[in-house]
Amino acid sequence: MRMSKMFSRTLREAPSTADSKGYELLLRAGFVRQMGAGIFSLLPLGYRTTTKIENIIREEMDEIGGQEILMPVVNPADIWKETGRYYSIDKEMSRFSDRANRDMVLAMTHEEDATAIARNEIGSYKKLPQLIYQIQTKWRDDARPRAGLIRVREFTMKDSYSFDRNIEGLNEQYKNHYASYFRIFSKAGLPVIVVGADSGMMGGKISHEYMYLSPIGEDTIITCDKCGYTANRQVAVFQKEYFKEEEKSLEKIKTPNCKTIEDLCTLLNIEKRQTAKAVFMVGTYIDDKTGEEEEKLIIATIRGDFDVEESKLQKACKANSLRPAHEDEIKAAKMVPGYGSAINCDPKTIIIVDDSVKKSNNLVAGANEEEYHFLNTNYGRDYTGIVADIASAKNGYTCQCGNELKENRGIEVGNIFQLGTRYSESMNCYFTDEDGKNKPVIMGSYGIGVGRFLACLAEEYNDEQGLNLPISVAPYQVHLISLIKDKELGEKIYKDLTSKGIDVLYDDRKESPGVKFADADLIGIPIRITLGNRSVKEGKAEVKFRNNLSENLLFNLDSITEEIQKSIDNLKSELTKKIVHKELSL
Repeated sequence: MRMSKMFSRTLREAPSTADSKGYELLLRAGFVRQMGAGIFSLLPLGYRTTTKIENIIREEMDEIGGQEILMPVVNPADIWKETGRYYSIDKEMSRFSDRANRDMVLAMTHEEDATAIARNEIGSYKKLPQLIYQIQTKWRDDARPRAGLIRVREFTMKDSYSFDRNIEGLNEQYKNHYASYFRIFSKAGLPVIVVGADSGMMGGKISHEYMYLSPIGEDTIITCDKCGYTANRQVAVFQKEYFKEEEKSLEKIKTPNCKTIEDLCTLLNIEKRQTAKAVFMVGTYIDDKTGEEEEKLIIATIRGDFDVEESKLQKACKANSLRPAHEDEIKAAKMVPGYGSAINCDPKTIIIVDDSVKKSNNLVAGANEEEYHFLNTNYGRDYTGIVADIASAKNGYTCQCGNELKENRGIEVGNIFQLGTRYSESMNCYFTDEDGKNKPVIMGSYGIGVGRFLACLAEEYNDEQGLNLPISVAPYQVHLISLIKDKELGEKIYKDLTSKGIDVLYDDRKESPGVKFADADLIGIPIRITLGNRSVKEGKAEVKFRNNLSENLLFNLDSITEEIQKSIDNLKSELTKKIVHKELSL
């Protein structure tokens, strides 16, 4: 590609909307342009890089038996109604009617599509197992797009779907994806860790997320250096200390101006662990068949030295979504904000109790009366509810192995789910087994966000000058810069390199050396060849590697194609050495 013909242009300064270093450089280097909130166009450089990412993904998916298909981004709503997700997913799903007034949706994922196809293609156990995948556009109307391609509304995803006759088959396909994902990310040079995760709207019992650790990440990752435990904070567990003692009689005391746990502990001279904190939420519940929506008040009771993890709470109370309760909603359920508890509340209230409260005694809790608390409240005697782990893990908490936990920020770049029969049963995707019985197909779902993949690479590989992407995913392998008047030499080297299958970006523009070098640093092609007057007179060309701009090398002009090919091979070899091979035991 000749830079004189390149469609995109570089920018000396990033727009004020750039809220991360990687996004800033993708904009300045001309990889992407924003079209609207969470909506981006990939320009030639960006598209070439994502294509290389996609080809790495294809190579690995084909290796584990995947067959590539393409499903539509516009779906008839009927298949989403079959699973109930048409009603349970909130405003993230865009719904509309076609000219015949049929309900339609823009697909945000393709479990329903894949199941609808499979129920017509799979009739017998002889057709199982199967694995299909696609690289396709998705649409999620995210309320808070941010950080360029990190969090968007329209995006490209590799999503694959496995179909098996039993759980053993699903486990095998799940393990294949687990290992394949590590190879995909390491072939592209992106360091990731895998964490246990919440299945969320996908359903199923087992899921893992692949996280790129970054300060700009929205997920909190809990890890243990000793035993290797890793989990998203949404599901992370930790060792809790319980305080059991003989139950004491309930006693109401006056506690003026004590609406917080801190104020209460100061007044009574007690520790936070001796209190039961009440967190009031409202859950939205949607009928899977009718779509009718109902809101219910939820009180989460947790020991005062812990905080509620909202994802755990939502799972425990089986709500489609949660929001903080308003004061009037709390009062209507016979509870008092700041002095509330589950004791004597409206029986319609859903009560979720953390196990730290169940296994500790004589806790101080609100009396549901202004400026009053109860001493010595005990679960089971004074109130009951659904007991679950709803506590949020934090830095410094104790791992199950006894070591101290740590927390980091992370960006989810991939996920794998064991769906089981969640979709096959609701959509009548059955097969006839050897015994002649109809059985639901066992399914798995596996995703990688391609645009987010690029965004994370840009966050990982950059410096003050610009991008520095690995050889496997860089838009071009070689950046050829000519500073001499002899156009024929530059053309000859360009043609010689490209004839050998080497990707070359040729800066043939009539610009100053400073502009050309600044653009080369910004775009960050791995190998740079500079044709300068002094070196050319000596029969040589200057060569630099983007990851070491301080080192100048001289290659002979008459053998430069062979030398560059060796350099490319060496960079690929170095990357290959870092490929991660990890297996999962289930």
